[in-house]
Amino acid sequence: MNPLYIGIDVSSKSNVVHLMLPDGRKQSNFPVANSQEGSTRMVKRILSAITSHPLDTVIIGLETTSVYGDNFVYFLREDATLAPFNRKIFVLNPKQVKHFKKTYNDLPKNDCVDSYVIADCLRFGRINKEVYLGDYRYKALQNLTRARFFAVQNLVREKQRFLNVLFKKYSTMTQEKVFSDTFSTTALAVYDEFESAEPLAKMDLQELTNFIIQKDKNRFPNPDAVAKTIQKAARSFYRLPKTVNDSVNQVLSISIASIKALDAQIKEFDKVISAQMKLLPKSLISIPGIGPVISAGIMAEIGDINRFPSQAQLGKYAGLAWTQNQPGGFETENTKLIQSGNRFLKYYLCEGALSLVRCDTEYSNFYHSKYKEVNRHQHKRALALTARKFVRLVFRLLKDNHLYRAAE
Repeated sequence: MNPLYIGIDVSSKSNVVHLMLPDGRKQSNFPVANSQEGSTRMVKRILSAITSHPLDTVIIGLETTSVYGDNFVYFLREDATLAPFNRKIFVLNPKQVKHFKKTYNDLPKNDCVDSYVIADCLRFGRINKEVYLGDYRYKALQNLTRARFFAVQNLVREKQRFLNVLFKKYSTMTQEKVFSDTFSTTALAVYDEFESAEPLAKMDLQELTNFIIQKDKNRFPNPDAVAKTIQKAARSFYRLPKTVNDSVNQVLSISIASIKALDAQIKEFDKVISAQMKLLPKSLISIPGIGPVISAGIMAEIGDINRFPSQAQLGKYAGLAWTQNQPGGFETENTKLIQSGNRFLKYYLCEGALSLVRCDTEYSNFYHSKYKEVNRHQHKRALALTARKFVRLVFRLLKDNHLYRAAE
């Protein structure tokens, strides 16, 4: 095999390309626009280099760079010009390239350095698996599940900001947890529609009860008791200066609108994701408690399960593996999760594990047994171990293309 190693430093506007011969010599280096036209010109330069040397393989490498390299990878897959030359494409971890770069003592200071380092990294062969260029349905699903992930993160942050401001207006209500769900329709109506605690404290009890019944559509089993609890708490609130109180009301009102918008956004994502999942295997959906959204999040990040020879490698890819800490042959009991891994896959695996803890006896018993083993970080540790157990089930079902069957 006589390969041409191609290192590409990708950015939003341009790609710097370094063509390296099998013995490490530079064939050429040049910049091209990060566009269809620029990539076409790059392929022509690569083809010219291959034909002018006795080369039969093209090995292309680039760093993971947010979204800037995605279109470029699609182009390389769809363009058939280099297909006859045993084309291989690798997306390298930036941390790996950074560490490899430290082995050089005399690198020049110019824009071509990173593309040269990537090409040389390919030549030494210390690279991960070839980039996954499988079914586009998984990539389409990934766009949706990752967008949903960020929407959920935004909602969590917005709710936390809301709670911090809410304490200023209704400190006693938050302390005593008057509402079982702080973000229920009735709770948000109370927070938003009353200017301060004082009107709540002075309001006629029956009128407050009717307000609660109207907002919650008569779902509270005992609205009178809820009204009494709210009014009792209202008498113990801090009274804020009017100017401060007005600003707090404005912040809460805007935050409530944001929370409702994010909730609606997530529901819309769930609907679209569920529709997309109808085109994919039902292996994971068949697990009780694992719905289409969690299944989609997991399958979108895994893609073709045959990329992973074992469940251990899948667990490591998800970041559900632990560092080895054995100084002098002694293995410590407290080990940390590895810092690398696919954070989206890890999130959906942990969500799936949490769902199984709630509805599956085996996973519930496993979680609680791990929870009791330590005195610190009980939930975090138990959930990670339960998610790691879930990885084995996911791997087996996808590998065998079978539906879930509960153990008898």
